[in-house]
Amino acid sequence: MAKTDTSTFEQKLFKSADKLRKNIDAAEYKHVVLGLIFLKYISESFSEKYEELDKDEYSDPEDRDEYIAANIFFVPKDARWSHIHANAKLPTIGQTIDEAMEAIERENKELKNVLPQVYGKANLDKTSLGELIDLISNTDLQAENDNSKDLFGRVYEYFLGEFANAEGKKGGQFYTPKAIVKLMVEMIEPYKGRVYDPASGSGGMFVMSEKFVLEHRGRINDITVYGQESNQTTWKLSKMNLAIRNINSKFVAWNSEGSFLKDAHPDLKADFILANPPFNQSDWGIDILQEDGRWKYGVPPNGNANYGWLQHMLYHLSPKGVMATVLSNGSLSSNTSGEGEIRKNMILSDLVECIVALPKQLFYNTGIPACIWIMRRDKNHHNREVLFIDASEMGYMKDRVHRDLSDDDVDKIKETYHNWRKGENYHNQKGYCKSATIEEIEKHGYILTPGRYVGMEEYDNDNISFTSELICINKTLREFTNKDAELNDKISKQLNQYFPHINWDNMNFSSNEILEHTAKVIFKEWFDKYKTDDKLPEGWKVDTIGSLIDIKRGGSPRPIQDFISESGYRWLKISDATATDSPYIFRIKECIIKEGLNKTVLKKAGDLVLSNSATPGIPKFLAVDTCIHDGWLHFPSSKVSNEYLYLLFLSIRPKLVQQGSGSVFTNLKTDILRQYEIVIPDEKTFKEFDKLIKPIFERIYSNSSQIHEFIRERELQINENDLNVATIL
Repeated sequence: MAKTDTSTFEQKLFKSADKLRKNIDAAEYKHVVLGLIFLKYISESFSEKYEELDKDEYSDPEDRDEYIAANIFFVPKDARWSHIHANAKLPTIGQTIDEAMEAIERENKELKNVLPQVYGKANLDKTSLGELIDLISNTDLQAENDNSKDLFGRVYEYFLGEFANAEGKKGGQFYTPKAIVKLMVEMIEPYKGRVYDPASGSGGMFVMSEKFVLEHRGRINDITVYGQESNQTTWKLSKMNLAIRNINSKFVAWNSEGSFLKDAHPDLKADFILANPPFNQSDWGIDILQEDGRWKYGVPPNGNANYGWLQHMLYHLSPKGVMATVLSNGSLSSNTSGEGEIRKNMILSDLVECIVALPKQLFYNTGIPACIWIMRRDKNHHNREVLFIDASEMGYMKDRVHRDLSDDDVDKIKETYHNWRKGENYHNQKGYCKSATIEEIEKHGYILTPGRYVGMEEYDNDNISFTSELICINKTLREFTNKDAELNDKISKQLNQYFPHINWDNMNFSSNEILEHTAKVIFKEWFDKYKTDDKLPEGWKVDTIGSLIDIKRGGSPRPIQDFISESGYRWLKISDATATDSPYIFRIKECIIKEGLNKTVLKKAGDLVLSNSATPGIPKFLAVDTCIHDGWLHFPSSKVSNEYLYLLFLSIRPKLVQQGSGSVFTNLKTDILRQYEIVIPDEKTFKEFDKLIKPIFERIYSNSSQIHEFIRERELQINENDLNVATIL
């Protein structure tokens, strides 16, 4: 039985067109193909109007004003598709198309400097170009009704996505995956008013806004789009993309300086803002913008523009406006160079409405985990609350490298958000969504990572009886009650020994926050109070961190998508570290297959690692065996305990991050870390410190591990039940 071809029209057309690409780079070929699709569209639209005028004895089909009045581009004779197609087999076809593009620009001022004139280039095979013209000529791209314009738009949009995929990292600079754009648009609902995108790329946000309006029976003229793009090539793609959709792009501007240095719309107050700005952009101009009026909540650092983009958008947001933007997950937790203070100020000003953690591998140009920020000036429905949605486990793998959100995923997220706003049919769901007060967020240090608030997913009870469930709960609680009582006594004994002027008896050390703060206070008193130029106690010295530990990077550069799997060897990501308040990492979401091990470094439970990028300088203990990539530093040999190192890294983190580098995100410089001078005590002091501090960390581990031990015990019970059933059968 023959296999049925279920490919869409757009897929078939792209597949055929791509065969003709031959040795031309995708980045160059996209201009060839998209330019021809645009030329075909405006020519067909012109021909449709031409035939209408030709039938009217009082009209002149060559009258340019007739087309302008109908909002149709005027196409000169030598630029019409019929002329192009008739000359497709001639060796001069490239020059013919370039001249056609030039003629169209002359007749239509809104297309000036927009259309590609690349067809006469020597590296473009003219036979293949002729075949491409034949292919487009023989398709169903006929402008007979409004649906045909949608078809042109669909083809253009699909081709943009495919070229972005083919270009990889560079492709992400001009294209945001359709599912993300759709989600953002359907969350903020740009139904009527001014829509702004300060990093407008190829215009996808505007196209999806137009779709939203039309699908909800609105009028396209009810929205006006404003945009700015610093890449002229991308801007040209957007002008054609919007023209095919009949969207007025008069206010979509290009300048090489970009939105920060030369704001094209300085007085704009937009009703809706949609954006996907460059992630973690460095050297973006803050050195000459220190006193800029946009920085109401704090001056963003030069090394990262995330909070520059957020404040630029807030500056342009109307009093009743709402915005949705995609940023890296690091924006949710970074405290580098004042970013934490800016985030705190925004939260306390009640501007943050919703945070959505997105799945990995959605973007073409980066493996950095991303999130959506929804910010609103007038939060009359949920004052002093923020909705957290963890969608990081949603989606499906559409190919080996890229994940996508299904329509059902998009619907679930947007409905959760809208139900929450309306106060109807919403409830907090473990592992998925949580409405948190600003007071709760304050307790988390104004960090906005959804995983901290939504908690772990509820576990299904279908495979375990009520009695077995209670036995698991009882067993776990009893074990930890006994264990914690021993640890309480151990900690009290040490604290009484070293600080006898305070009574530490009968304490219940159940708070990790208090325990970690206690450890920091002790570290500060014992070590931090000494500076490298102070007179030191006998036997103490000033030396480098490198004299105490061996510092190595993790494995190969991220991402290693070809090796990612649903099961296998755990693979630690920076987002696993920022998702937990505990010093210990238990929950690691991602795995790699065995073939990926040589790209990583395998670390054991109990080892200490230090984040090197995205959100650098975070020390964490591994509670499970895991592989690490080059975004982590590890320490194969050390003369000091991991607990000492953990507290040391916390104390010097601000200075280390300040000296970091990186064009996309801040990296710690390993040489600077090795050569960083500290006060090193004598061996006896180290031993005394470890004796005092280790029980504190043992209790922190115990507190952090309870839920994970319960889950493990429960899984053992389920497996035992399954085994008993299998035995009976």
